[in-house]
Amino acid sequence: MNTSVLIGIPCLKTGGTEIQTLRLVEALTDAGYNCVTVCYFEYDFAMVQAFERASSRVVCLSAYGRRPQSTREVYKFLKIGLQRVVNEYHPTIAHIQYMAPGAVPVFILRRLGIKTILATLHTDASIYRSLWLVRYLQRHVVTAFTCVTEVAERSFFGSSNLFDKDFRLKKHNHITIHNCLPAKYVFNFSTDDRTSRPQTIGVVARLESIKGADLVVPAFAKVLEQKPDAKLIIVGDGKLRSLMEQQQNDYRIAPDRIEWAGRVEYEKLPEYYKRMDFVWVPSRSEGFGLSAIEAMAQGCAVVASDTGGLAEIINNGVDGILFKKEDFNDLADKTIELFDRNDLFEIRQHAVSQAQQFSFNHYAAQIKALYSKLST
Repeated sequence: MNTSVLIGIPCLKTGGTEIQTLRLVEALTDAGYNCVTVCYFEYDFAMVQAFERASSRVVCLSAYGRRPQSTREVYKFLKIGLQRVVNEYHPTIAHIQYMAPGAVPVFILRRLGIKTILATLHTDASIYRSLWLVRYLQRHVVTAFTCVTEVAERSFFGSSNLFDKDFRLKKHNHITIHNCLPAKYVFNFSTDDRTSRPQTIGVVARLESIKGADLVVPAFAKVLEQKPDAKLIIVGDGKLRSLMEQQQNDYRIAPDRIEWAGRVEYEKLPEYYKRMDFVWVPSRSEGFGLSAIEAMAQGCAVVASDTGGLAEIINNGVDGILFKKEDFNDLADKTIELFDRNDLFEIRQHAVSQAQQFSFNHYAAQIKALYSKLST
């Protein structure tokens, strides 16, 4: 197969969108497609190398990872850069990761003659002030918008279509293909009851408001009132770290109760999950919730906010627990209840089984089926 696919993305840093774009590249190269990943602006060399190891060529349009300041400059910069890539690699399909500026490269690539354009929305619609442009593109320009959950798809388009091999593509489509775990991801079927150490709560996230990072320490302080031996491991960094450290002081939480792990390489995350009994995902907005699935795959009991994709991938009370978004008291109360539940081990087992529904093999089969339909 000589079909060339252009993967467009604004940045190649270490976020969840970049990780899932890497899964897309891996699925496409496994299916025999030639991929060229075009990063418009910021990038980390480590992430660029990860894409290259996945057999994708990587073109960074900005040598120094800088963004032009004005909309006009962005358009001119992308037009020149994408024209160069199209002339060199002759892609027949473009797959755009719809992050700002999402629409600009779609319009440019259409003008450059790319007829088959896909775009992936990695969030729900709550972060958009207006949806008219997304809906216009879906109805008149792109072949399909893919969404990471049906909840997210409905928030953009009012209905959802879970893609499978029997789905019939029309001229313009919107569909859901769930995110996935890495290939060869090890699922933890450990039978230990994790009682040999203090029960541990974990958070694996960017320490930002959208991830609910400011709710973590207040909720943990309330847990400590009932469970004084509990520990908290915080994996990640961000703008709210200093605030959270101040919260620890304000609530007079002893230094040895909270472990600040900082940023951790993605490959090392399973080792941290194995140290956690419960994982909190207190996001205010979450398109999918990859950290929840990662934690479930390692046998952790996840307590997540009832928002976005989290409410779709977690079966409340069966393989995880949902709490009221932004309510740190409810987060603490639900966790305290979990500490003493007799069926906690069963919840952990169900969590592992649920996580297996989001395996790389299943995702890769869906991507292969979708791209096969594009060429028929």
